Amino acid sequence: MKFLNILFATFILFSCTSQNKTKNNLTNIDSSMNLDSLASCSPNTKNSQNTSFSLDESSKNSLAQHLKSLNPDLPIIGLLMYDDVLTTELTAPMDVFTKQSEDGKQLFNVITIAERYEVITSEEGLKMFPDYILENAPKLDILIVPSAYDMSLQVKNRNLVEFIKKQNQNTDYTVSNCAGATLIGESGIADGKKIVTWIGGGKELQKNYPNLKVQNDGKISYMEDGKFLSSNGNLASYISSLELLEKLSSKEHRKFVESYLYLDRLQNWKK
Repeated sequence: MKFLNILFATFILFSCTSQNKTKNNLTNIDSSMNLDSLASCSPNTKNSQNTSFSLDESSKNSLAQHLKSLNPDLPIIGLLMYDDVLTTELTAPMDVFTKQSEDGKQLFNVITIAERYEVITSEEGLKMFPDYILENAPKLDILIVPSAYDMSLQVKNRNLVEFIKKQNQNTDYTVSNCAGATLIGESGIADGKKIVTWIGGGKELQKNYPNLKVQNDGKISYMEDGKFLSSNGNLASYISSLELLEKLSSKEHRKFVESYLYLDRLQNWKK
């Protein structure tokens, strides 16, 4: 109860005090890179009006002592998050991997990870708070990298890039959705591997990261090459999540989860 009171007081503080986004630990992006290519997943981008709110040190310490509990016998799936992330690219894997088995058993630990303990505002305006931060995140079995319409800040953020490189040493699977592929490209972990990005973004991704084998995003929604899985993003994020779910469990469990999602209704929907 004491911890809940701390959180409540913190969020009251958020409503009264806004902070400018922290821009520490960013390096200058290569001047040869076309920043327009990072305005991804959509041909049109907006100037973000989102504001992040940082916690004071006391609140951070309190949160660090009350980390989301993990079942040590289950795989850990980590979802990266940052301001302006596309909501669906977080909710799709959470939707899929948090479903219990047909007999009511938890199958995975699913956690969110951000650079700092702060409120994250999605592209669509959803306010979220991470379970872990980069410095205290556990070793992941699966890392999922979502995207924002504008990935320029993420690609320049060496903390994020180094985190992806480090976690990739542990993961059984590393997944990118939409323009999350730019962070995979920046990290260099998938050089020589096939990858797909947002529809219309493949040519620039190939130009900026020539060591990737970028696939035709106009025809391919989902790609896998070894441990690297990728999708176009948005609702296509469900494809990569469901494909990975089947790999980690079974076809039967995938069908069970799809039934929970009413996927058949969406597929067969007619006006």
